Amino acid sequence: MAGGTKKVSAASARSHTRKSKQTTSLNLSPIMIVQVGVALLAGLLGWAYVAIKPPPPKVCGTPGGPPVTSPRVQLSDGRHLAYKEKGVPKEEAKYKIIVIHGFDSSKDLDLAVSQEFIEELGIYFLLFDRAGYGESDPHPKRSVKGEALDIQELADKLDIGSKFYLIGFSMGAYPVWSCLKYIPHRHDRASLVVPFVHYWWPRFPNRVADISKKGIKTLPARDRWTFRVAHYAPWLFNWWMTQKWFPNLSIMTGNMAVFCDPDLEMLKILSSTPTVGQEKIQQQGIYESLYRDILVGYSKWDFGPLDIANPFPNNEGSIHIWQGREDRIIPSLMNRYIAEKLPWIRYHEVPDAGHLMMFNSTFIGSCRTVGDANRNQMSGQFIGSCRTVGKAAPSKGVPNVVKRRAIKRRAQFIKRCAEHDGEALECLGWRARLSSGGKGRAMRVAALAI
Repeated sequence: MAGGTKKVSAASARSHTRKSKQTTSLNLSPIMIVQVGVALLAGLLGWAYVAIKPPPPKVCGTPGGPPVTSPRVQLSDGRHLAYKEKGVPKEEAKYKIIVIHGFDSSKDLDLAVSQEFIEELGIYFLLFDRAGYGESDPHPKRSVKGEALDIQELADKLDIGSKFYLIGFSMGAYPVWSCLKYIPHRHDRASLVVPFVHYWWPRFPNRVADISKKGIKTLPARDRWTFRVAHYAPWLFNWWMTQKWFPNLSIMTGNMAVFCDPDLEMLKILSSTPTVGQEKIQQQGIYESLYRDILVGYSKWDFGPLDIANPFPNNEGSIHIWQGREDRIIPSLMNRYIAEKLPWIRYHEVPDAGHLMMFNSTFIGSCRTVGDANRNQMSGQFIGSCRTVGKAAPSKGVPNVVKRRAIKRRAQFIKRCAEHDGEALECLGWRARLSSGGKGRAMRVAALAI
């Protein structure tokens, strides 16, 4: 019939619809597929670039940046280092000590040393913000060697003399290693307190490499991965520290498991006391302060501690390592081994102390920078409730000859420490006691203050 509508069965309609859909899905040409793939890849690369690229720093004294409120010196490359002086005037000082702060700290570090003690010995302290921290300019080309050169130039700019003393706390210890390597002629004594260790120091013999592996295995998995990323893939570090998929550095994410009991007690004390300058530490950006500090510390060094020659071949100076025996952040076995292999380093292992012992007024308050018998030179020692503790001999199952050799090496090391500590303690009328015995023939040197 004219103008009539042709009837189509339901089955025929469904078949027609399926054919249309199939035809439509096949209409994506290879060119379109390539274009979609390129767009997805570009988006992924853009996201990766944003995630990997560190944010620009907010440099002090520049438009939009924090104000400059501390004295600063300008270095030869144009950067500024902020500093703080404490103690007697440097013109009158007998001892001039440069203090190097650690991770997430600054020149406002409280040494908890009494003014009476400072004046008695005539000590001048120079504290400074390391590059990127506090009010010191960031340094994109920051390096281990650069840390020593910054310290040398700071000392020259402030005219504190041709020689000075060094104290490095925690992460601030790697600049001390740098000074020992690159400017050994500029310092008389140095102390490394709960010092940083590098798990990939170059040119270490096999045994030390094994010790490094044992050392890093004592850390939480999240910390091991953080340090591995910093060492092997530094370009990925900003993403690693800002991503939410995997846990990263314990000390920055509130993982209290890395603190031993003495550290937890110290944290309670510190939390009840306001910290001066805390708000300035990361004010130029967390990347330029904390992240870059980790990157430089765990970068590929040109040397390791065992490559450093004795800076005091005539025994005119000394280097000291102070390690908390309960420290869970810095493995003691690595610092202990370094001290054993380098006879010019005096190693002190403090019992019942952790990583935060530097904030303990009992420990720091007993900081004694004492002279020799004639009081003509500075020994750079911390004298307090400290012990240099030998490691127990190998356990059962180890051949007797190996045990005897291990005991002999350990006894020689302990004897060296005892002789030095005995000399220093005699200056104060104290006595050093050397005892042996106990399971495994452990050797102990105890410096007991009256």
